Amino acid sequence: MERTYHFKKTLEKKERFAGGHRLCAGCGAGIAVRGVLRALKEEDRAVVGNATGCLEVSSFLYPYTAYEDSYIHTAFESAGASLSGVEAAYNALKRKGKVQGEVKFITFGGDGGTYDIGFQSLSGAMERGHDLTYVCYDNEAYMNTGIQRSSSTPRFANATTSPVGSVIPGKSQNKKNLTDIIAAHNVPYVAQTTFLGNFRDLYTKAQKAIYTPGPSFLNVMAPCPRGWEYPTEKLPEICKLAVETCVWPLFEVIDGVWHLSYMPANKRPVEEYLRMQGRFRHMFKPGNEWMIEEAQKNVDDNWEKLLAKCQG
Repeated sequence: MERTYHFKKTLEKKERFAGGHRLCAGCGAGIAVRGVLRALKEEDRAVVGNATGCLEVSSFLYPYTAYEDSYIHTAFESAGASLSGVEAAYNALKRKGKVQGEVKFITFGGDGGTYDIGFQSLSGAMERGHDLTYVCYDNEAYMNTGIQRSSSTPRFANATTSPVGSVIPGKSQNKKNLTDIIAAHNVPYVAQTTFLGNFRDLYTKAQKAIYTPGPSFLNVMAPCPRGWEYPTEKLPEICKLAVETCVWPLFEVIDGVWHLSYMPANKRPVEEYLRMQGRFRHMFKPGNEWMIEEAQKNVDDNWEKLLAKCQG
């Protein structure tokens, strides 16, 4: 595994996710895919799976695809199962001497197809020990079908199925902690990352995930300008604030050992992150201060729990 990250050298690699797709400007999904696939060694082949969702409908229109590697569009609920089957078939053919060279198996799914509908097939793939990497591009709602809430949607966020009104203040439940849940499967590698600076964190974690034998899982915060309601050019700033406020901490779990990837020098208040997004604008109206306090408490509690795991 390459131990030193060279930004220029990495950018010079041939793209494995072609331009010309139909993802929105300011969308995090395409950046996640490019960053992950760039971590592949140039001589290695890959089979890419993709659950139905924003990424799939925007990067695949039969018979055309934005992927330079072999590509499989699978149903919303079965990305983990589909790639498990392909990986098992590859191993069978390799034992018989019918395939040559190294092939890696990477599948992408949004939070709807990962946290919710596809969780059973993801959990099964992790538990069975298939040598594949599952990447969740987490945009915190069912964006492709109309911005409906998912179990990844944060508390108080405005979504079409948890609308802000006189009865409810947006989504009532806290965001599911899927990264911790997958870590509890005792797989070799689990990590949480997003887009920061020169993409070192995303690249190095993707490389570890792809080249660690056995199942691995990457959870990538991938903001959505339509669902989160931010100007497209603000995507990097939102990702940075998510990390600096500890809303989305960066960490990895290697063979059951927790490692913190980044410690903010000055942990910033969560309201700085919330204020940039239209889906939380109601939280700043007079009388709704308690929502910001509750959001801050949830972030602080989760951060302390993560620190305890990393120090343990």
